[in-house]
Amino acid sequence: MKVLEIPEVNLEDEELKLALAIKLLEEGKISLGKAAEIAVFSERSFAELLLKKGISPVIFEDINLDKEFRNA
Repeated sequence: MKVLEIPEVNLEDEELKLALAIKLLEEGKISLGKAAEIAVFSERSFAELLLKKGISPVIFEDINLDKEFRNA
């Protein structure tokens, strides 16, 4: 197991997991459910925490609305 050493930064495991989960979610690399699992939160609690931090728990991808309406 590799250890990431960050000088002069004191983060508890929980804080590190939360920061990682938020970053990966924002980058679209993982789902909300997976992010909540990494951060050791229920999905609902994690979504509420994101909202309190001003982060949308819903990631919108670029979509073509005309195509979506035609296929509806």
